[in-house]
Amino acid sequence: MARPKMLKLAEVLEEIEMSRAAFYRLRARGLAPKLIKLPNGQLRCRRSDLDAWWASHEVAA
Repeated sequence: MARPKMLKLAEVLEEIEMSRAAFYRLRARGLAPKLIKLPNGQLRCRRSDLDAWWASHEVAA
């Protein structure tokens, strides 16, 4: 069984074109994509969670 693709926080920030500070403000309000904290303290985001977050923020043109 293949493990889901896990993105580093820097990769997430680059993809959503957001600064680390702005991301943490969004996270504090509960509006950021779901993150997973690894035992070594690093943060990861599943590709599926980021895609779902993008889908929930789409605006019809």
